Amino acid sequence: MSVINLNKARKAKARADKKARADENAVKFGQSKSQKTITSARKAQLSKHLDGHKTDG
Repeated sequence: MSVINLNKARKAKARADKKARADENAVKFGQSKSQKTITSARKAQLSKHLDGHKTDG
């Protein structure tokens, strides 16, 4: 039977739990690069469209 450092085991488990939670959040809330590009382009197009309809006054 080998000796186990409980602090290292506890910290390793905490790291694994944190990594799993981060992966879940990335799937739940994250966007791919192409989705971000499309969103950015739509915002720019909408802004340009609205700026074209502004009246100076």
